[in-house]
Amino acid sequence: MTSTDVRAEAEDSGPSGYAAARLRLLQEGARSGPPRRTALAELTDDWLTGLFTAGSEGLRGVSLVAVGGYGRGELSPRSDLDLLLLHDGSDPGGVAALADRVWYPVWDLGLALDHSVRTSAEARKTAGEDLKVQLGLLDARHIAGDLGLTAGLRTAVLADWRNQAPKRLPELQELCAERAERQGELQYLLEPDLKEARGGLRDATALRAVAASWLADAPREGLADARRRLLDVRDALHLTTGRATDRLSLQEQDQVAAELGLLDADTLLRQVYESARVISYASDVTWREVGRVLRSRAVRPRLRAMLGGGKPVAERSPLAEGVVEQDGEAVLARAARPERDPVLPLRAAAAAAQAGIPLSLHAVRRMAAVARPLPTPWPAEAREQLVTLLGSGRPTIEVWEALEAEGLITRLLPDWERVRCRPQRNAVHIWTVDRHLIETAVRASELTRRVGRPDLLLVASLLHDIGKGWPGDHSVAGEIIARDVAARIGFDRTDVGVLATLVRHHLLLVDTATRRDLEDPATVRSVAEAVGSQGTLELLHALTEADALATGPAAWSSWRGSLVADLVKRVSAVLAGDDPEEPEAVPPTAEQERLAIEAFRTGGPVLALRAQTEPADADTPADDPEPLGVELLIAVPDQPGVLPAVAGVLAMHRLTVRTAGLRALDLPEEVQGSVLLLDWRVAAEYGSLPQAARLRADLVRALDGSLDIATRLAERDAAYPRRRGTVAPPPRVTVAPAASRHATVIEVRAHDAPGLLHRLGRALEDAEVRVRSMHVSTLGANAVDAFYVTGTKGAPLPGEEAAAVARALEEALRA
Repeated sequence: MTSTDVRAEAEDSGPSGYAAARLRLLQEGARSGPPRRTALAELTDDWLTGLFTAGSEGLRGVSLVAVGGYGRGELSPRSDLDLLLLHDGSDPGGVAALADRVWYPVWDLGLALDHSVRTSAEARKTAGEDLKVQLGLLDARHIAGDLGLTAGLRTAVLADWRNQAPKRLPELQELCAERAERQGELQYLLEPDLKEARGGLRDATALRAVAASWLADAPREGLADARRRLLDVRDALHLTTGRATDRLSLQEQDQVAAELGLLDADTLLRQVYESARVISYASDVTWREVGRVLRSRAVRPRLRAMLGGGKPVAERSPLAEGVVEQDGEAVLARAARPERDPVLPLRAAAAAAQAGIPLSLHAVRRMAAVARPLPTPWPAEAREQLVTLLGSGRPTIEVWEALEAEGLITRLLPDWERVRCRPQRNAVHIWTVDRHLIETAVRASELTRRVGRPDLLLVASLLHDIGKGWPGDHSVAGEIIARDVAARIGFDRTDVGVLATLVRHHLLLVDTATRRDLEDPATVRSVAEAVGSQGTLELLHALTEADALATGPAAWSSWRGSLVADLVKRVSAVLAGDDPEEPEAVPPTAEQERLAIEAFRTGGPVLALRAQTEPADADTPADDPEPLGVELLIAVPDQPGVLPAVAGVLAMHRLTVRTAGLRALDLPEEVQGSVLLLDWRVAAEYGSLPQAARLRADLVRALDGSLDIATRLAERDAAYPRRRGTVAPPPRVTVAPAASRHATVIEVRAHDAPGLLHRLGRALEDAEVRVRSMHVSTLGANAVDAFYVTGTKGAPLPGEEAAAVARALEEALRA
């Protein structure tokens, strides 16, 4: 039976005919989705038109108007009928009688009805007082009666909405936020409310209202399809339950999936989550744009008055190479060329997350459209930018979602597709698999001071459940995937092995601690054999805690934490074994020795800058070695203040220190004296590197005291406004026990920042200790530094003195 036949049956048979035609339409297996919703709306229009026509004979200045979802022509099987009987006020008695002639047949059929009777003035007044009424009227659609009356109301309501948008849109945003707080996020809930939860149908309607204001518009790509899919699921839910419900309960998900022709309930939820994610992201972008426009409107009149007219130019401040901040967003610099810079998406994401600001929609879309894929393995910068992004704390989530919305994440990490929007049917888990992985990285960013390799901790956090997209034990599958991903990202063979071990055994500590007898030596030995090293144990301990904290409140407690800590202590004792042999000193290269002799001869610093490349793996042909920046070699006669002077000069020139080594070099026997040799790898924050001659000149001035580095750095910092940025965990400075027989080893773990090494160097100088050697590395946004220090007589520091030096360094970093 065609739509015309169904509608004719309804018209011929009155209310009972409408009921039969409605039932027949809903039972048609061949028709579903938008065509069925449209047909149901048209069928209902025809029936209501008949009721209106029969009851309005002799009446003038009255019309029947559909509002809300019915106004949009979207009737689900159990949807309410939202109706407005609009009149000009000339015959209130006749209108009241007409209302009875229309409303009662609807009630008699058991249909839910939301109705009102108003003049145009009354409708506009009510809309001005009640935002929900105004939203419904924005979708007003004429059904029957005086078309001019309906058109006049629509025109007036839209004009009111646009005129009042600066006031009403913040109110609407607050309404959406309150609803999200009550109902949660649709993209993560196991029993979501398709309408009320964040990312649901209410938010899609709100986006339509924003667009109608002409103040801002939502990203359109995928939005209509996402909304249609949620409506399709609601239709199926109504049909399978026979109730007007929007909550997708667990016990009904299999039936709803079958109604939609989907494989199973997980496939259904994943489709719902993907749709909700599109709507949530569109909402974030839209409300951000609304805020920007409203701020601009508020500021512009004052600026015009101050500047004497003209349009103010938006301030742009640099964040990273090719990335600037503008209007509270990270955008691409005018000179950026994403088609030539495959690392730009990760660099922009890391810069935005570090600054605590979102990535602009335009920037993400441009990069998604033209950016070239990264080579395999990734260049070192790409790997570092990924680590920086993962270590940025809470801002990582919004930036990651922006990349994912435009398909950049699955382009960077193809294995991500299998865990994207994947539900976890476990009462302990509160997130989908992909969001849980990002949450784990966020939690791990708070624990980076506890480990020597924060980069491995953060990447392991991202990958630890990556195997949940495959059949079988997800830890076993994940180990295989982690090896492949880690090698593709560019980690060396040793690091790939550590990451694979972490993923394979990410549940080992908590499972063993809570399920095995820790007094049994065999239990502890088995864990030690699986972990293999102290460094891996340290990482696994932090990963275990981050994973549990990211799972949900029921997954971690002080009791579980104490059990795991006890197990780690016992395993660490087994792994310690005998004291390791002291490593042999590495002899200087010919170039290093040449620079040292020249520094001693001239009595001043000697510098050499050269490109540095990463050696290829022994089994891999070195056709295209990976550039790692610039190696800076400095030789300077042994004297106080070298470390803070060098570090300060590099900070002044905006050079990022990626790795740094310092050691005292004894000259050949025929030359009496000692020279400090610094072998550092540096890169420009943005722009080009300074000339070596300029670096040397500033270093000479810093060493003789004529250049006040601390004041210069403070003045530069004061010239730039402070950004929100990320809240980094506090620095941690410890004394490594029994790490060396010849020196005291002080370990510093802190958030990397311009001038960090300068501050550390000054603190060490103030503590009157001698830096025998130094090993500095920057892993993403984390600095992991080890200083081998002695007293003035060249001996290791006594215990209390070493602890005092560590406290002094920590206080200097916290100041």
